[in-house]
Amino acid sequence: MIVAIVALAVHSLCLAINLPEEEGVLITSTSVEYSSNPLGIDNPRPRLSWILGSDERNQKQSAYQVKVASSLPLLARPDIWDSGKVDTDQSVLVPYGGPPLLSRTRYYWTVRVWDSHGHTSAWSKPSWWEMGLLSEQDWHAQWIGLDRPLALPTELSKYNVPALLTQGRTQGQSFISDKPFTSAAALIPTFVTTNSGMTLSLYLGGPDGHLIASQRFDNHPDNAWATLKLDKPALPGKYYLEESDPTGQIGWWSYDRGGYSYGKAYADGKPTAGNRKIRWDVTASQTKEDISPQLRKEFLATKEIKAARLYVTALGLYQAEINGHRVGIDFLAPGWTNYNKRVQYQTYDVTDFVHPGENAIGVTLAPGWYAGNIGSFGPGQYGPMPYLLSQLELSYSDGSIERIVTDNSWKSKIGPIVYSDLIMGEHYDARNETPGWSLPNFDDTEWKVVAVKQDVRTRLVAQVDPPVRIERELKPVAITEKKPGMYIFDLGQNMVGTVKLRVSGKAGQVISIRHAEVLNSDGTLYTANLRTAKATDVYILKGMGVEVFEPSFTFHGFRYVEVTGSDIQPEIIGRVLHTAAPFTMSFTTNVPMLNQLQSNITWSQRGNFLSTPMDTPARDERLGWTGDIAAFAGTATYNMESARFLSKWLTDLRDTQSPKGAFANVAPNVDGLGIGEAEAGWGDAGVTVPWILYERYGDLQILEQNFDAMTKWLLYLKENSTDYLRPETGYGDWLNINDETPKDLIATAFFAHSAAIVAKAARILGKDPAPYEELFAKIRNTFNSSFVLTDGKLVSDTQTAYVLALSMDLLPTSLRKSAADRLVDLIKNKDWHLATGFLGTPQLLFALSENGYTDVAYRLLLQTSFPSWGYQIDKGATTMWERWDSIKPDGAFQDESMNSFNHYAYGSVGEWMYQNIAGIRLGSPGFQKIVIRPSPDDKVRNANSRYDSPYGPIEVRWMEDGEHLSLDASIPVNTDAEIWVPTLKKRKIKGDGAQFLYEKDSYTVYQAGSGQYHFSVR
Repeated sequence: MIVAIVALAVHSLCLAINLPEEEGVLITSTSVEYSSNPLGIDNPRPRLSWILGSDERNQKQSAYQVKVASSLPLLARPDIWDSGKVDTDQSVLVPYGGPPLLSRTRYYWTVRVWDSHGHTSAWSKPSWWEMGLLSEQDWHAQWIGLDRPLALPTELSKYNVPALLTQGRTQGQSFISDKPFTSAAALIPTFVTTNSGMTLSLYLGGPDGHLIASQRFDNHPDNAWATLKLDKPALPGKYYLEESDPTGQIGWWSYDRGGYSYGKAYADGKPTAGNRKIRWDVTASQTKEDISPQLRKEFLATKEIKAARLYVTALGLYQAEINGHRVGIDFLAPGWTNYNKRVQYQTYDVTDFVHPGENAIGVTLAPGWYAGNIGSFGPGQYGPMPYLLSQLELSYSDGSIERIVTDNSWKSKIGPIVYSDLIMGEHYDARNETPGWSLPNFDDTEWKVVAVKQDVRTRLVAQVDPPVRIERELKPVAITEKKPGMYIFDLGQNMVGTVKLRVSGKAGQVISIRHAEVLNSDGTLYTANLRTAKATDVYILKGMGVEVFEPSFTFHGFRYVEVTGSDIQPEIIGRVLHTAAPFTMSFTTNVPMLNQLQSNITWSQRGNFLSTPMDTPARDERLGWTGDIAAFAGTATYNMESARFLSKWLTDLRDTQSPKGAFANVAPNVDGLGIGEAEAGWGDAGVTVPWILYERYGDLQILEQNFDAMTKWLLYLKENSTDYLRPETGYGDWLNINDETPKDLIATAFFAHSAAIVAKAARILGKDPAPYEELFAKIRNTFNSSFVLTDGKLVSDTQTAYVLALSMDLLPTSLRKSAADRLVDLIKNKDWHLATGFLGTPQLLFALSENGYTDVAYRLLLQTSFPSWGYQIDKGATTMWERWDSIKPDGAFQDESMNSFNHYAYGSVGEWMYQNIAGIRLGSPGFQKIVIRPSPDDKVRNANSRYDSPYGPIEVRWMEDGEHLSLDASIPVNTDAEIWVPTLKKRKIKGDGAQFLYEKDSYTVYQAGSGQYHFSVR
């Protein structure tokens, strides 16, 4: 039962429980599962955390006591759990230890602590958490959706087998189109060869039917569409596309598991198993399928309502309303998961929206990731249309519960959203609006009864990651009218989200809103790099004064917006959407370029942390690539509280793991996209990301949840190696600058690195680390015998090869210096420029600074010519680019097939900046032990930083002018720090109460407990 909020007087009484006469520490904030007062969680043992404050130095927690009760008045004598006094300094992620928790129940809790002197703090302000629905039996709702016949598909999007075509043979695919079409296309592999070709022919009916069109394709690009264009549209009917007359190595991407009911694969004119990847372009007027319905139900609340909760989710996206009020402020719920395995649901407190008597609930559905386009693979990857599952529970004052659930008593109708897609955009016809549709007594006589979907076999889980929300708005910084009626708005910042449009005009007037990251030289939108993503929203006016359009079920990556179709200059505001986790890092220096770099890093994190860690938010991709987040996780966890977001994603990743242990390259994954098993540096994210989360947050549960998957990945790597040498496959050091590192070297290095991490994880979890330590030693020996020369040089003389060997501890101690020296030589040979790609860049500066070359690391960081971080900024970047030269030195754009201007991988340099410029380093998991060690440079003369750690804010501020250095540090309560003060050639140091430890490497090292400290060096 949900407990109602009680009077403020009772609340104040609880606050006054056992107030001490003397207070050494106080509890400044509390959280449950990283969140304040979370609603609808399903962790059976939620973890409780609290942050402490004190004006006294060297304060720590020596013990705690937690009380949990079913109501605020009972906290004084809790009826659920009293931990008693627990002698420990643990104040982060303390597991609830009481009796089993119940569905739908709110639990109130408070905590007090004993400080380092044994004094007791005041009790914390009471907080709460509320459980969601913990078992399948708690759900009484059915999946419902729009009851209407669906158009036949226009694409067979799944593929996993490149079917080779040999001389004298044919292969084909039959299909049925219920609309006229103008072309038919096949996805053709040439197996990494050139000068390969074949003929495509279209027949009516089947292999023996009438020939409609034929076309020869010579020197066909690998893995590209071959499109057979028709002289006139083909009428609806059954057709057969055939591939014949091969030259070179050529085939047809196919899918060996079938699943298409309206045609068959053929080989030599006879049906065969599976299907082939094909698409046919229906005429323009037939391209959009309106599957974004409104669903509604009226209900009667018969008693006084004490509380009301809405438990809701969708296959697709939803937005709910009750009695005319929008429920929540979340967007794109329930987020992206593998809907065939699990779907996240959300819980909302709707007590204020429901009242005794007549009520109504309405929900708008949209295709989202379930039925809309995913990447460039087409729509309907999980299903053809969206469905809703909703359970509104009314808790009456007499203790009874009434449920209003989705079933066949609901009605549905297509409303003003006539088309919606995350990648293509949203089309909204305001003339079709249905005012009052979520209010009682609305006339829905023309609405149809919904369809009930009976075959859903997925697991419902409470949402783990923070919701997607509008976190800020941006106003245009410039507006130009390129030609009459075409307005270009510059928002001044590459961002992710949508725009709010204010416009007026005649009924039926069509306003088109296009989005782009950059402009062409003539000031028009550059959209070639979006590939097939239309990124276009359309608004059709109803002709009633000033109208406002805010898309609900799409998002775009853009800085520039083109609006056409308006007779007057419209108004727009950019609405920034991202996963609503708090940002935890501030970082500024005296170098404007570095400050802009930090801004670019955080804006790319905003834009790409949206339900899943994406690789680019603009083009037709937006996938959770493992390699990208593996590169960026170290930086991400400094900048934003990422534990919940990446924990959810790691579940997505585990969902992709095959029985033999291989992860997919992307997560969530859809079977049949042809992306395949994860490669070196990509699949290792299943090991490195859990480890980074453990280090940053001290979260053992993350290691426990992922350990089995980590060990299965190692087993997969071992079984697919030869004497611990990994094969020469994979993406390699992706997008390096003409400095290709052999893929077997890269793969073997990452194999060793993963083994070393698993060994450490095993030790922490109380498991035997020996098998993984032995595995690491064997891989390390193989790496040395295969790739390392006796003088410390590598057989592959590339920057990335040395970076991996040094950063992953793959070299004997005696060879580390010579390897580091050679890395510097390679950088010098490129005129002090880097040449690394996605795998080498994250550890490049660390490999230098940790081996005595901090000066070279700074030289690379501050470089402004191509390739460098500064080069991107000099070219106007406001987010991180996918390529070092997405805009080339001559101003031309890079290859449009893969050229994102918002791609966080190279933002991985942030981690080095925070540890070496800010000087905030990890001393123990979760930052309970801290190392403050800034590394000044002759150009970087000051830094001001704050990191909100799990124990509270760590602040470091330093300034150096060549003759004097000052350093100020603030250390949170319940932590301690080693503070490394740069000594400036042995000048005099004045400390401020910290304990001197030793001198080392031009630093004087102090031990400090919590509090504020100032150091001066003259």
